[in-house]
Amino acid sequence: MKKGVLLVNLGSPDSPTSKDVKPYLDEFLMDERVIDVPKWLRTILVRGIILQTRPKRSAKAYQKIWWEEGSPLIVISERFRNKVTEQVSIPVALGMRYGSLSIEKALRELETAGVTEVLLVPLYPHYAMSSYETVVVKALEVQQRIFPEMQMTTLPAFYSNEDYIKVLADSIAAGLEDFDYDHILFSYHGIPERHIRKSDPTKFHCKIDGKCCQTNSVAHYTCYR
Repeated sequence: MKKGVLLVNLGSPDSPTSKDVKPYLDEFLMDERVIDVPKWLRTILVRGIILQTRPKRSAKAYQKIWWEEGSPLIVISERFRNKVTEQVSIPVALGMRYGSLSIEKALRELETAGVTEVLLVPLYPHYAMSSYETVVVKALEVQQRIFPEMQMTTLPAFYSNEDYIKVLADSIAAGLEDFDYDHILFSYHGIPERHIRKSDPTKFHCKIDGKCCQTNSVAHYTCYR
């Protein structure tokens, strides 16, 4: 069996224009693991309200960060893929959860290279249903529907990996060498508390209070208190 690696990141519109931003936002926001409400309500919110005005505003925001090479997230992800390719002797493909650089295209690339055993690597160190989980669910769905002969395993969330933490710490330290500072403020992207409850594999441990961390539980894998 020939092995290969599938790297998956969030995704990006094809260009910073409302024409391309609109279908990207539609795919992203209609994901039931991003806006986890009944489909009829999600459809009203996304297609009846949000997509009527948001694409134009979001396009202007994308234009401010867009690079000559393209979407920064896509460009950086491709650079990362190239670095990984230099380190391993097996095919490495890059796909996105949303947008035209799809998981299906990436798996097709691996199939063309003769790959039959795929390691799925969601490019999120943490576990969250709106990021890591939706990548895994989508990748498995595409694999089972279109590439049933392939085998797929998934790299677990690696937020607590010591090597990963050291790389982050070293990167931050290097960036602060030329700055005089009193405090360092860390800011994190939040998720709805109900996502944490839904991700609790025990379905009863997560209380979102100070006591939930006092007892060891497998539920801690999806919670970062």
